[in-house]
Amino acid sequence: MQLNSGLCRKKSSGRDLLNYIWKKKFIYAMFLFPLLYYIIFEYIPIYGITIAFQDYTPGKPFIGNEWVGFKNFELLFKSKPFYEALRNTVIISFYKIIIGFPFPILIALLLNELRCNPLKRVVQAAIYFPYFVSWVIVGAIITSMFSINDGLVNMVLSNLGMEPIKVLGNPKYFRAILVLSSVWKETGMRSIIYMAAISSVDANIYEAAIIDGANRRQQTWYVTLPGISSTVMILFILQLGSVLSAGMEQTMVLLNPMVANVGEIIDTYVYKIGLKQGDYSFSTAVGLFKSLVGYGLVVGANWMSKKFRGESIY
Repeated sequence: MQLNSGLCRKKSSGRDLLNYIWKKKFIYAMFLFPLLYYIIFEYIPIYGITIAFQDYTPGKPFIGNEWVGFKNFELLFKSKPFYEALRNTVIISFYKIIIGFPFPILIALLLNELRCNPLKRVVQAAIYFPYFVSWVIVGAIITSMFSINDGLVNMVLSNLGMEPIKVLGNPKYFRAILVLSSVWKETGMRSIIYMAAISSVDANIYEAAIIDGANRRQQTWYVTLPGISSTVMILFILQLGSVLSAGMEQTMVLLNPMVANVGEIIDTYVYKIGLKQGDYSFSTAVGLFKSLVGYGLVVGANWMSKKFRGESIY
């Protein structure tokens, strides 16, 4: 009797689950296309990492190629161009984190202090707009501004009696151009997340701070920043995981042979080795190495955040 009642309960719970899904079918249907997207474009291609352990010939199926084990990884760690690309990627990403990560927080805090709503909307629209501009267009703007012959900056310098500066062809300035253009393009959109986090801070805490005599600066330091600290930490962990992704589109648009020694990153290196030279196995090994390092950084940063702050993304 007990066994039969247990089976009845299982059948009943299964039927209730199906009925619940059917009642909420339109809500579950909303997740169908994103789910298919990730399955088709994210999970199925994972099988392609087997190329990193093969001597792959383009045009042949994955199965049937000569298995070479870790040979491509041995070549990877003996490759001087790879170490140069790795060094450039880490340096550029480090600069983008140091300069670009706190800047959206500062913008969000400043926008939060604006009390004139029309002005606030205008400023928001102005700083959000660059995010929707293609890197191709941004690259064309930067090139036209810093061109050695007819660029705006060098024309101004010439009119002032100064020598023109070869900005895009000078390794000393190229990384600064990458970092500053990335900050200009992406700060506005990233600040939206912090604006949303600020709006969720309990207004009663601000009222209590005002009663205690806190001014605007003290409210920002002791109420706003602690209130959004969890959001800041989560976004920092996610950005740290992409430290080996220094911006392929941006670098491809602005990179030239004169600054390749300081501007070649892992993504452009993979593109050059894989698509231009046709060495798919070696380029896949580079990409797999990059993914594993990114995964390790996310896990490590999440563990440290959970241990020392009690906050984590999982």
